[in-house]
Amino acid sequence: MGDRDDRNAIGRRVQRLRAERGMTQRQLAEPAYTPAYISTLEAGRVRPSDEAVRHLAERLGVGYEELATGRPARLATDLRLRLTEARRTLATEGAEQAAGQYTVLLAEAEAHELAEERAAALLGLGECAVETGELAAGRQYFERAEQCLVEADAPLPARVPAVRGRALAHYLAGELRYAVYLLESTLDELNRGGLHDPDALLLLYASAIGPYMDMGAHARAAQAAELALSLAPSAGDPALVARMHRSVARTLLAEGRLAEADASLAKAAELYRTLQLRTELANCHWMRGYVCAQNGELPRAEAEMREALGMLSVTRAALYSSQVAVELADVLHRRGKSEEAAELLHDVLDDLSSERGAVHSAGAHRLLGIIAEDARDTEAAEEHYVRALSLLERAGAAGDLADLCRLLGDLLRRTGRVEAALDAYRTGLGHRTAPGTTTLGPAPAQPPL
Repeated sequence: MGDRDDRNAIGRRVQRLRAERGMTQRQLAEPAYTPAYISTLEAGRVRPSDEAVRHLAERLGVGYEELATGRPARLATDLRLRLTEARRTLATEGAEQAAGQYTVLLAEAEAHELAEERAAALLGLGECAVETGELAAGRQYFERAEQCLVEADAPLPARVPAVRGRALAHYLAGELRYAVYLLESTLDELNRGGLHDPDALLLLYASAIGPYMDMGAHARAAQAAELALSLAPSAGDPALVARMHRSVARTLLAEGRLAEADASLAKAAELYRTLQLRTELANCHWMRGYVCAQNGELPRAEAEMREALGMLSVTRAALYSSQVAVELADVLHRRGKSEEAAELLHDVLDDLSSERGAVHSAGAHRLLGIIAEDARDTEAAEEHYVRALSLLERAGAAGDLADLCRLLGDLLRRTGRVEAALDAYRTGLGHRTAPGTTTLGPAPAQPPL
């Protein structure tokens, strides 16, 4: 039961505020109520109506919310301002600093039972954890944020960032199919239900690109990229506009104009979300680069992937940067720049592991194996292939596994180990033909663009 429904709490609050102001019960009651009613209310024997609370709040010189709940009128607005500051920090400075801000804000939101602000702080902590590679912790934060919003009866578009966060954490941990399930089922619910929220749809489509690619669903990944780019919001310099809205909100808050301050904060928060979408839009450039590479347009592919890498470097998204770097290295190798590619891959492996980017770690080892084979270093090539195979088996990336088994089999056959080569080929065929590994089922419903 909340404070608004607790007549004892409201009664004690009325009595305390009246005493602080030196008012009698008659002065507080008139002209709409009687001193006896105030006495009964302060004793906790009656629950005041909304009209009565508004009358008493006006007489006591406080806001309706403060009298009804015990929370200062500007508390929620002040928390939203600081949440916007934390989002700015995450978008422009880095995850570790932002996490400290979000931790403090979460404690305050929980202490004052502010559900939406609590969910926003949990979501921010989840985003920080994912960017620093703490995937299990990030997933837990996203789950708590989603549950908090469900309990507050928030609409589905408001819950999308938490759902997307969960999917991303599963994807980066190598759980590709579950990540796709989360994203596609939410897209279906939005589109079939007519909930055409461009920001929510952009976030979901862009987030699906990585899992689609790793599962071999290239056509679906290309479609998701084009839909995401068509939905992308346009803003000249969102950082400058957001800064302006934050400054305006501070002024309005100081003047007690809370509703207007909230409106400015909402605009600032939306722009900082746009800034954070650099990561998602970078994925779209990466996808375009991949398509160009598949079509043999290697210079354009390199340009698109360097664009993606540059966008990710601005947001200090080290894990995502490493993933795109693997794809860029493949293009560099195909363009005859194998030394540059190998150097890039060795740097990448310092940031990836079986728990953090397993598929792309395997991709780095696979490409290093190919480069080693080109240099006739078969021992190093085999070592890289075996490491990649172990990583891909854990992630369940069937398409990549089949291709890697072919590469390993070819290497073993060329070095005279025919039986071992046959085993590798059989393993690859098993992954290629395993039920359910080459289909994702029907695509999610599309938005009415």
